Amino acid sequence: MIILTLNCGSSSLKYQLYDWNKKEILATGLVEKISLDGAFIKHSASGKEEYKLEKPCPTHKEAIDLVMKTLIDPNVGAIKSISDIKAVGHRVVHGGEKFNKSIIIDDEVIRNFDSIQDLAPLHNPANIIGIKAAKAELPNVPHCAIMDTAWHQTMEKKSYLYALPYEWYQKYGVRRYGFHGTSFLYTAKRAAVLLGKDPFKTNVIIAHIGNGSSINAVKDGVSYDTSMGLTPLEGLIMGTRSGDHDPAISFYMMKKTGMTPAETENTLNKKSGVLGITEKWVDRRDIEIAAAEGNERAILAQEMESYRIKKYIGSYAFAIGRLDAIVFTAGVGERGPDTRFLATSGLEEFGIKICPEKNKNSMTRYGETEISTPDSKVKIFVIPTDEELVMTEDTKALLDGTYDIHTKFKYSFQDKKYENAERLRSVEKDIKKFPGLKDIIVKP
Repeated sequence: MIILTLNCGSSSLKYQLYDWNKKEILATGLVEKISLDGAFIKHSASGKEEYKLEKPCPTHKEAIDLVMKTLIDPNVGAIKSISDIKAVGHRVVHGGEKFNKSIIIDDEVIRNFDSIQDLAPLHNPANIIGIKAAKAELPNVPHCAIMDTAWHQTMEKKSYLYALPYEWYQKYGVRRYGFHGTSFLYTAKRAAVLLGKDPFKTNVIIAHIGNGSSINAVKDGVSYDTSMGLTPLEGLIMGTRSGDHDPAISFYMMKKTGMTPAETENTLNKKSGVLGITEKWVDRRDIEIAAAEGNERAILAQEMESYRIKKYIGSYAFAIGRLDAIVFTAGVGERGPDTRFLATSGLEEFGIKICPEKNKNSMTRYGETEISTPDSKVKIFVIPTDEELVMTEDTKALLDGTYDIHTKFKYSFQDKKYENAERLRSVEKDIKKFPGLKDIIVKP
């Protein structure tokens, strides 16, 4: 059975084609700059050279059409016919309060997504367009929604409510929802495996650090608190998003500059974060290079971003009471040693000790590593996330009728014997670049 997963961002579309019977990834790819000049697809099929093509994509509809044509292309594709695809799993950023687990998409589900798309204005509209476009391309196969917010539905009211008029929550759904749930689910389950513990007796703090960043306190295997809120703007300092700040600043700047609410929202989402601090860079690799060369703004951006992470680690550690591990994941979390070191150094009195050499050697998106010292009471792991696998497994289980909320459902990657053959091959290549990586790979 071949399953396609689609992750539609505001101006991008990430996809993966998976053969369930063979447990093999057939193809992966990304369409970038949707609705912008210079749109292109970058595509990799098993056993073939990477392929890149520039092609205008005014909307996600054209992007999905491009993906479908690429998947069946006789030279670079992975399947002979679109009819080979038997199911599609869609990432949906915001599911509101209604959905606490993945679901098969029907017209009523789409209407629900339409009704709450203003809660995630940068993501949900793209998710919905992607669903509708994919259903038009593949009308006779089931489509499933895997929601970022579902993982966080275990939070208690003391965690998710704001000290605002209660009526705002009752009438308008104003509350903390949290995001990156698929990533947190995967890494929380894997952390329990690496620790050799029952997942529901495991306490971890997971830092998903990328262009969009959030941190999650996991108590007894479920989400207890998280940094993103009603929208993905709250919390950590991100690539272009401000994260936490005094809400009165928005009103102050509108009065001072005459900016409209829409312009202010755009500034907070697209012109702030490390970009706002450096006024030049979003990519943390560029910031690391500039910081090493002594650029003051780059150093400041690193210090501010890491300090915010450290503050959340401290508050969440006290909130959950006992901490087994800190986990870093996503692009920067997996390949950003400077950020990891700055966020965890100086915490020795709390039993958190990072090993500088191990941290420096942990440069891979394929292998699970431990970067804490041998005597650290709290483990520090780097666990590459695998949101596509969660989406694929949810989709297959929904079709089989075996799926349930994660507290009642077991994933393949929760088995200590679980292996990802493709990742094993890829990490061997990384070890050649970073020989020290071999000594910090964690084996359950």
